[in-house]
Amino acid sequence: MIEINNLTPYLIDEEFLKKFCRKILKNEKKKEAQLSIAFINQKEIKKLNKKYLGKDIVTDVLAFPKTEDLPRTIKLKKFQKMDILGEVIICPHKVNKNAKQFNVTFENELSRVLIHGILHLLGFNHGKSAREAKKMNEKENYYLSYFNGKK
Repeated sequence: MIEINNLTPYLIDEEFLKKFCRKILKNEKKKEAQLSIAFINQKEIKKLNKKYLGKDIVTDVLAFPKTEDLPRTIKLKKFQKMDILGEVIICPHKVNKNAKQFNVTFENELSRVLIHGILHLLGFNHGKSAREAKKMNEKENYYLSYFNGKK
């Protein structure tokens, strides 16, 4: 299950993003995973970045993996099977600025940060070592090429 909360005035194609996320999760053997994606403004993402990462700047994406098992109060079988990955938080204003800076479309840059956030939730980390960074970069490029219709 993929939940999207857009708390910004930016128009986001939620159905496309859900479909894209499902393809990534299926490919990563997480077909039954639960993922939340939130779109927030610059002020809010800056607060979160400072509070949780100690960085007092606006960023494009943050990923918060689920760190502990939540009580299973819902008795429906489809929810009991789900692996709760966590939440990807995106600032579309920063994504738009980056898209202009890198001379790519908003959609392309949005897909890049979404892929980046999901990979973090799946355990990939570019900050641990050069080897891990390379592995994560290869995965990002693979999914970007998929997004761009090359796979």
